[in-house]
Amino acid sequence: MEEVELSPPHPHEIRIKVFSSSLCRSDISAWESQASSAIFPRIFGHEASGIVESIGEGVTEFREGDHVLTVFTGECRTCRQCTSGKSNVCQVLGLERRGVMHSDQKTRFSIKGKPVFHYCAVSSFSEYTVVHSGCAVKVSPNAPLEKICLLSCGVAAGLGAAWNVAAVSEGSTVVIFGLGTVGLSVAQGARLKGASRIIGVDTNPDKCEKASDNNLCVPVFDVILLNFLSQVIKRITDGGADYSFECIGDTGMITTALQSCCDGWGLTVTLGVPKVKPEMSAHYGLLLTGRTLKGTIFGGWKPKSDLPSLVDMYMNKEIEVDKFITHDLPFEDINTAFSLMREGKCLRCVIHMPR
Repeated sequence: MEEVELSPPHPHEIRIKVFSSSLCRSDISAWESQASSAIFPRIFGHEASGIVESIGEGVTEFREGDHVLTVFTGECRTCRQCTSGKSNVCQVLGLERRGVMHSDQKTRFSIKGKPVFHYCAVSSFSEYTVVHSGCAVKVSPNAPLEKICLLSCGVAAGLGAAWNVAAVSEGSTVVIFGLGTVGLSVAQGARLKGASRIIGVDTNPDKCEKASDNNLCVPVFDVILLNFLSQVIKRITDGGADYSFECIGDTGMITTALQSCCDGWGLTVTLGVPKVKPEMSAHYGLLLTGRTLKGTIFGGWKPKSDLPSLVDMYMNKEIEVDKFITHDLPFEDINTAFSLMREGKCLRCVIHMPR
């Protein structure tokens, strides 16, 4: 733990008192990544909820005291992508990879005048943070901040992959590679859309057990050799799944997921963030026979436009969030959360900031 200085919000920014922040696998991936350049010192965390403490010049959407979710990819609502109706990849406030703020390419955190870099322009593993107003979403003050923080990344990403990106159809067969929070949220989304069979693949028996306990999917984790995984999936699905989802962050597994789809209309969606080997390869014949490979960020949701409705669905008990929270930890135990995630012993650890 270190004391850092945090500047007041600049124009079109807000300063947030972080309430809760859940640990996402991508925080660890970025920390340990060999696939991108290291940016340190850095404050990680992006899946968070909080309360607006102050607002910068030009901010009209928020007031002090508003309850908000932070989002790692924003929505300006004016760029070509935002106005296209086809994409959620904002040209102005998209995924920030250089550790700075969108507006001026500088940091708001510092120690003794030296910059401390951001993560995804959020950095929620801090008691306070500054974000662009386009990277925060106002939510109902009645929604429990310690629960809905999961909707600012993992749970929303999985639901959106099933609903928005794949548009899973009733009666279809789905296979999911990786049964963490994102993968199990895909399973939840597929189940709610009426998929007839949902198969989960993971090498961690504990995660497969959680999947069974929550009735989200039928886990496959025994006796499947990775070299023959796609062959087994094709055999038990009569030629391949209608939809497959790669939720691990393993580019080699993307090929396996593509191979596990059926000819003609099989669709593979990749959601994972790789720590190593960002390049992928696949035989062109897989595409010639009609398969499709799609990528997605945040499940295709436009955060400011769509997240409030997801919060409402949670409040109305139409979607499940609470079951994904396996641990609640105080901020000072954040390293325990990292250890649990690295060892595969949790789904989501929610880290609670001092009140």
